[in-house]
Parts: sequence; structure tokens; C-alpha cells
Amino acid sequence: MPKNKYDSIYRDLKTKIENKEFAYQDFLPSENTMVQTYGCSRNTIRRAVSQLVSDGYVQALQGKGVRNIFRPVEQASFTTGGIESFKESSLRNHRKGRTKVLQFMELTADEKIAGRTGFAAGAELYYIQRLHFLDEKPLIINHNYFLKSAVPGLTPEIAENSIYEYLENELHMTIVNSQRVMTVEKITQIDEKYLHINVNDYNCMAVVSSHTYNSDGVMFEFTQSRHRPDYFRFQSNAVRKSPV
Repeated sequence: MPKNKYDSIYRDLKTKIENKEFAYQDFLPSENTMVQTYGCSRNTIRRAVSQLVSDGYVQALQGKGVRNIFRPVEQASFTTGGIESFKESSLRNHRKGRTKVLQFMELTADEKIAGRTGFAAGAELYYIQRLHFLDEKPLIINHNYFLKSAVPGLTPEIAENSIYEYLENELHMTIVNSQRVMTVEKITQIDEKYLHINVNDYNCMAVVSSHTYNSDGVMFEFTQSRHRPDYFRFQSNAVRKSPV
């Protein structure tokens, strides 16, 4: 089935949940109702709902329906279970987001960069350093490495808007999965300079390193996101499997 069909339904339902059109603990419309509303098959609805379940928005109860279990948080939160851009995260949290490109360059991966990013030595890359603002407060520094052959035509203007929008809407790339590692690391001079952190209050950063792959199995991105610890809460949805 076309990705944009179930994905647009997923996004519409998620927005309605976040905007409290479906109250906490309320059930979503029945599957039959959603088939008629969206003009699609049952499988398309089930795939969209399955994504909401994976993201921790709803709970599917056999014989009863799909219940909203989303609880908004006061702080902006970045969901670790899904793959979303900063722009998407800002909208999800109903906050005003803005991105400033600090560095944009093309480079060839040497052994040091290859060891840090996972790209092969000799790979042609874009390196982008970006500062992300929420409500005009600088909160995240991103160090992005993109494989040029997979992401042709990248520009600073695209990087200040949304790289993922460019990949999906212009290059028609399907982003499949992201392997992530979270660590707590000492604040660097760059962190202190751009994020306006008082080292007497905080001397560590929340750091998320991610390797992201497309539908061809190509790792096209390595990113290290360095977050102010006083403004962000990371959340994910965990499901316990039945013991074998």
C-alpha cells in the first residue's frame, strides 16, 4: 500500500489525539467508521493504528477497540521510539521551533570520522552543525553527517527548514529505522557558547547518537544531538513480550 496513505491517516489521528479531540482514556472511532471517514481499506487503518500503538499513543484492546493513552507533558519531549525531525517535534509539542545553521561543509571521511560515524573511510559527506531553538531559547546542538550519494543537493537553506521533508518530499526517500545510543557527557566549550549553559548549574549534557537507514538498507545519516538537560525529557514506548 502507498506509504503516504497510511502515514497521512496516522498523522491525522496523532494530531487529533495531541489536540485532545480524543480525550485521555476515550476510544477512537471504530474501524468501520475510520474506513468510511478516510476512504481506505481496513489494512490501511490497521497499519496507521499499529504505528500509534508503537509510539505509545493508543492501546488496542481486543473486542473493545482502540483507547487513547496519550498523556501530554509540560516540558517538550522528544520521542525515542519514532523517527522525527526537529520541526515535527516542535509541532508535536505545540512550540515555536527555529533552526540556525552554524556550519555547512562537504568533506571526505578519514579514519577518525569513519570510526566516529560508521561511514566508510573515503565516503563523501555533508557535515552540518545546527542550533535548534524552541520559543527562541537555544536548546539543542546537532552535529549531522549525511552521505552525499544518498542525499544529493543538500543546502544550508534546506538544513534550516527540514532535511527530512526534503528527503521524503523531494528525493522520495523512505526512512526506515534509526539505531540510537543515549549517553551523558561533559559540556564542551561549543555547548557552553551556543546553549548559554551556566556550568555552575549543569556540567553535563544529554547526548543522543543515531545511525539512520533508508529502505535500501543504506545508512545515510549519522547525528549526534546534544541537549540541554533542564528542558528535555526523552520518552519511548515499551512493550513486554510474553515469556517463552
